Amino acid sequence: MFNSYDSGWLLLVQGLVLLLAAAALVATLLPLVRQTIWWIRIFDFPRLQIVGVLLVVLVAGWLLGWHQPTEGSYWLPALLASLGLAATYQAYRIMPYTHLASKQVGDSTPASSRGHLSLVMMNVLQYNKQSDKALQVLREADADIIMAVETDEWWHQQLKPMEETHPHTCHEPLDNTYGLLFFSRLPLDGCEIKYLIDDDVPSLHTRVQLPDGKTWVRVYGLHPKPPAPAESETSTRRDAEILLVGRELEKRDEPTIVFGDMNDVAWSHTSELFRRISGLLDPRVGRGLLPTFHAEYRLLRWPLDHVFVSPHFKVDDMERLPYVGSDHFPIYIKLSFEPQDKAEQEENLEEADAADEQEAVEKIREGRQEEREEEAKEAVQAQR
Repeated sequence: MFNSYDSGWLLLVQGLVLLLAAAALVATLLPLVRQTIWWIRIFDFPRLQIVGVLLVVLVAGWLLGWHQPTEGSYWLPALLASLGLAATYQAYRIMPYTHLASKQVGDSTPASSRGHLSLVMMNVLQYNKQSDKALQVLREADADIIMAVETDEWWHQQLKPMEETHPHTCHEPLDNTYGLLFFSRLPLDGCEIKYLIDDDVPSLHTRVQLPDGKTWVRVYGLHPKPPAPAESETSTRRDAEILLVGRELEKRDEPTIVFGDMNDVAWSHTSELFRRISGLLDPRVGRGLLPTFHAEYRLLRWPLDHVFVSPHFKVDDMERLPYVGSDHFPIYIKLSFEPQDKAEQEENLEEADAADEQEAVEKIREGRQEEREEEAKEAVQAQR
């Protein structure tokens, strides 16, 4: 009786471990498929969590004796090897965003700095009403530039006190979770709100004057739609918006910052393609994951809020800020303007090749085409 009961539990455990193994392998393989459908692209995000599952399954499989197969189970060692390869691959993709990697953007050298610029990126979550927490965090961070997204008119009024210290503004409050507010204590030049792909998703384009009164920095603020059933069925338009900015920067050679809630993780194919196309660097590389989403679930977090910089800058400080009632943590960075080290920093740039250029062109074309098709569908529905 005992042996039968014990054997039943063993079969149940083995079945559960096999199920987890299959799920982890599928989650590893699916992102390799260059399809943009949301249920494939969503597996770009939880690589750290997938590594955790793979390691648990590896240990469990070893304890279950999969490395010493019995008759009829000779495939189990191959499964263990596949799990090991998958864990190695996932760890390889994450490794640059840990302290084990070299920093892509160097630490600042105070004696060489020609000025500083600090930024906060904050996704407030439109339906979050804890504006007092957001104001407190913004005031304590005391950044030169603030961009708050998912901001409607209610949030505009709640954050309006920031204009006392940050009088240069460029706002586009919307009630569709894609509104943005932009505050700067430094002068702006030619600030524009543009709709690059989606006609209801704004982006910010401006130049900011450094405290030296002479240097202008080009700044872009982005918040494209994520690949999710309630937002966009594919990642096509998100990728197109990000790469449109990358292509624009490809033709420039000036101090530049691109930041925002990209609704994409740092290690995705699109993020890496953007860096190669734009000629920008990721300060997160070598400094840790700094996961900003989801703020309320410790085991389900990944980096969605980003800052990319040109080689003119080094990093004074970069940190995740406290909880503000949103599903995102804000992120803060203080940059040091050190153009004399630009050539040295350019050695860390990832070069775009002809295939990258062609892929970027095709993704932008597909994004525009998808938006036109979406507009046509909405027009037909409006007529019914």
